[in-house]
Amino acid sequence: MKKILLLSDTHSYIDDRVLDYTQNCDEIWHCGDFGSVKVVEVLERIKPLRGVYGNIDGHDIKACFPEVLVFECEKVKVLMIHIGGYPKRYSALAKKELLKYKPQLFISGHSHILKIMYDKDFNLLHLNPGAAGKQGWHKMRTMLRFCIDNEEIKDLEVIELGAK
Repeated sequence: MKKILLLSDTHSYIDDRVLDYTQNCDEIWHCGDFGSVKVVEVLERIKPLRGVYGNIDGHDIKACFPEVLVFECEKVKVLMIHIGGYPKRYSALAKKELLKYKPQLFISGHSHILKIMYDKDFNLLHLNPGAAGKQGWHKMRTMLRFCIDNEEIKDLEVIELGAK
């Protein structure tokens, strides 16, 4: 079983609230818009980090992370793209990758809107952790924590980090 902390859109901001939650996870997943390499360095020192680059990330982040990440965690195939859209409104890239890889879990960021949706058409769970940073139009900073146990995604928690 793996405990996952999922965040996105830090936009160069990371604080003790985020870091406190990293202690109780096995891996950290970041869905783009890190904003700076310092965020990457801080997170990598704590736990294994997986991620994709976002639209604000520079060449330094793009050198470390891909645009599209497909991997298996336990027995769950995961697809991660920063700008992915939502069920019935996926981006062109997301739709192409969903058809190609057929994941059980699709993760995207970018919108700064926390969403958890099941997509019946693609038979997958879609997660967007919202934004953990302070830049953007969101009012509440958010992230997600969950477990993957064999083929099961469970114990999903919404974490509110406070107003930005």
